[in-house]
Amino acid sequence: MIIADKIIDERKRNGWSQEELADKLQVSRQSVSKWEGAQSIPDINRIIQMAELFGVSTDYLLKDDASRGNEVIPVMEAEEGKGRIHKVSMEEASEYLRIQKHYAPVVALGVSLCILSPVLLIVLAGLSDSNLFGISENLAAGLGVVTLLVMIAIAVYVFINYGSKVSKYEFLEQEEIDTAYGVDGMVKEKKNAYEATFNRCIGIGVVMCVLCCVPLLIAAFLEAEDYIICAMVGVLLVIISAAVNLFVRVGMVMGSFQCLLQEGDYTVSKKRRNPVTQRVAGIYWLLATALYLGISLPTGSWNTSWILWPIAGVLFAVVMTITNMIVKE
Repeated sequence: MIIADKIIDERKRNGWSQEELADKLQVSRQSVSKWEGAQSIPDINRIIQMAELFGVSTDYLLKDDASRGNEVIPVMEAEEGKGRIHKVSMEEASEYLRIQKHYAPVVALGVSLCILSPVLLIVLAGLSDSNLFGISENLAAGLGVVTLLVMIAIAVYVFINYGSKVSKYEFLEQEEIDTAYGVDGMVKEKKNAYEATFNRCIGIGVVMCVLCCVPLLIAAFLEAEDYIICAMVGVLLVIISAAVNLFVRVGMVMGSFQCLLQEGDYTVSKKRRNPVTQRVAGIYWLLATALYLGISLPTGSWNTSWILWPIAGVLFAVVMTITNMIVKE
């Protein structure tokens, strides 16, 4: 095993990202990246520092044929009693990346359907209140609710189908992993090639989110009729659904790279907090959905109750921040 692979193994064994190791060694992240990519070799002072950090000998780091043997176990590992670390092969990594890339647009479509599901109901409700096109209140509610339920059902099927495909790779997001030789280099190459697309799509999505209220604001300033206001709410949701579609598409692909590299939201420390935060997130959105339906169905106020979702989105960030602070503590 060459020194590049040993640095990767020891870094992951301690649950550090490249940035964290770079901070401890007082070097740049790019330097660590080059060491791990076998593009350069650290000087002797850095090797001595790493040997002390990792709890290994300098001989182990310098000699390709030296085994770790009975080296000193890092304090972090000894205290936390880690179990067996799953070794991810090149075949597993490639298949995981393929599945994530293939299903990213499908899952994004499911999310967009959830956002778009109340649009017809809102528009028809506005037309009904304005007595246009002979649409009665019962017809508007009936068509709107049926459409909403059908779109939600399609989205749920998409999510279940996706979940069944990636269930065998759940350990990548939940457990500490180790990668076979060449996997990190392959993933880094793909990640670097994808970053321009990721940044462009995130930028476009953010701009769409900022501008999505413009049609509604214009209609409100012009004191437009209620049915026009409702139509502008529909336009707002269409723009938001398109922006979120972009976020999900590129986020899933970039997330797959980070997951294999154990970076970003998938560092070892964050993986240990994920089970709790996932449960909190699931309960939160179930309660939000129940509240939305509990208010909208009895009152029929679909054209105003949609405001619950942006409020829920803002509060979700607060709830998750508090949850992470509590779990970390």
